[in-house]
Amino acid sequence: MQAAHTLNTLRNGLRVVAAAAITTAAIAAGGNALAAAPAPAGQPSVVIVHGAFADGSDWAKVIPLLQAKGVQVTAVQNPLTSLADDVAAARRAIANQPGKVVLVGHSWGGTVITEAGNDDKVASLVYVAAFAPDAGQATGELGKDLPVPPGIAKLSVDKAGFASLPPAALRQDFAQDVPAAQAAVMAATQGPIAMKAFGDKTTAAAWKTRPSWYIVSKNDRMIQPDLERAFAKKIGAKTTELAASHVPQQSRPADVAKVILEAVAASK
Repeated sequence: MQAAHTLNTLRNGLRVVAAAAITTAAIAAGGNALAAAPAPAGQPSVVIVHGAFADGSDWAKVIPLLQAKGVQVTAVQNPLTSLADDVAAARRAIANQPGKVVLVGHSWGGTVITEAGNDDKVASLVYVAAFAPDAGQATGELGKDLPVPPGIAKLSVDKAGFASLPPAALRQDFAQDVPAAQAAVMAATQGPIAMKAFGDKTTAAAWKTRPSWYIVSKNDRMIQPDLERAFAKKIGAKTTELAASHVPQQSRPADVAKVILEAVAASK
């Protein structure tokens, strides 16, 4: 009798949990439906490639702004183990989109989109404080004639050869214009990158055959702002300069979303 009573109690409990889960999902679905506008017919999707010392959550402030305009967005989660591995992850995301794609890259992600953007579905490119190598170039070769940026000088490399930013360096040189508590979360969620990836060379440059946009971060301490300006000029990009750190997507999300939406509108 006691066993039967216990079993019935368990069953009733599971029913309550299931009902609550269904109600929560329905509320969430309703909220999402209100937050996101329907996607206009033929509008490109946006695929975002994060950089080193970050992950897809680095774009959590920009993504809702794009979704509110009816844009389908996918943030790639890079393994950060090699250029080939990150390009493969980006290409999987591109292949899963229903139509044209605006491909966005931040920092190291700029190298990734330069290679991965050579896909028939990619209509345009948006570089955000990003590297923009030519075909046959490695990221580590870029900007050698300029002083080493303060943040790069503070990288910590572990025994496996993966580089990360100490929390203090991330706060001072990567995201110096966000609240300290936010920078602490960014330090905890950062993705270490294999140092050997910076020696991997691109085989093609998508910006040669596609329109590009470039956001220069004027207060960048990870990539020299003058190098960013040189990239933007080289690739013939429509350029926006923001008084921001290396992560304008965190400190100036509305301004970054505006540039991406411009690329989406121009790529229909």
